[in-house]
Amino acid sequence: MKERCFIELQLIEVYLPKQSLSTFLDNLTQFTYISHWHTTESETEELVRILVRKKHTEEILNFLEVDAKSSNDLHALLYNIHTYIPRIDDDKEEEDKNNKSELMRASRQELYSVVHSSSEITYSFIWFLLLSSLVATAGIVKDSAAIVIGAMVIAPLIGPFTSLAFAATLGDYKLMRQSVITSIFGLSVPLAMSALFGLLFDLPMASDEFVARTKIEIMDIVVALAAGAAGALSFIKRVSEALVGVMVSVALLPPTVVLGMMLGAGEWSLSFTPLLLLLVNINSIILSAILIFWSSGIKPVNWREIQMANTSRKYAILFIGIVICVLALIIFLITF
Repeated sequence: MKERCFIELQLIEVYLPKQSLSTFLDNLTQFTYISHWHTTESETEELVRILVRKKHTEEILNFLEVDAKSSNDLHALLYNIHTYIPRIDDDKEEEDKNNKSELMRASRQELYSVVHSSSEITYSFIWFLLLSSLVATAGIVKDSAAIVIGAMVIAPLIGPFTSLAFAATLGDYKLMRQSVITSIFGLSVPLAMSALFGLLFDLPMASDEFVARTKIEIMDIVVALAAGAAGALSFIKRVSEALVGVMVSVALLPPTVVLGMMLGAGEWSLSFTPLLLLLVNINSIILSAILIFWSSGIKPVNWREIQMANTSRKYAILFIGIVICVLALIIFLITF
């Protein structure tokens, strides 16, 4: 018996002028889809529904994106399909024979909408940031790994850094600028809160959670690279980011809190190590996320945007790679 598996389906709804229907249906034949239906919405507008495997969605959306730029009368919506009757199975021996190593991901258009919301400073982002900073500070002071992990669960730091890597991959400088602002804000809040603590109270030198962030080694770079890769993979596959969000936050929030405590206490020389750890983690997370996005085939549609993306990605990888090498050299010199 051949092995069969359930496939991910999506539905694309396209609203277009009645006079464009015939041309659109002819163009649709060049793409891979399961089925399509069309109905008349009004005297001037038609609705075409296209049922498609998730892995084939992006090529249709790219076509629609180009058409939409030339016509304001074309509109498209994308839905995830959780149930479809009759059930459609993939025959692994026939459909996936040559695609076993293919990295399945959501479409670029779907990811873009998520990225834009993740790069913005919203009230919920601020509240989660304040609460996670407070809990992380308490966990480090009380030397409780459980409390620190709890802070990681609610910390929203994975969003803006993932958005920054995504923007660098596509060469979207406007989104990159917004992501940088949100990322800086995301680190400045726990830094300020912990600095206030360090100003008012003694440093928790007896806390293992505190002391652990005052030490650094080459392995921290590996951990941060893995955290960034995990965050990027969860993002492009649109699976729950809660667990990998914890991993990314572990690499960012505790070092920021310890750095803030030391700055607030005026321990300028001791603050170098947590600062170095934070810089290592930030750059490693962004670098691995860019590499994951690039390797998954995320790129713009038209030639000019592709050139911008190639330039942006190349310089981002080069710059961050050099920074990580310099930081690794510093770590090597101070630990050996």
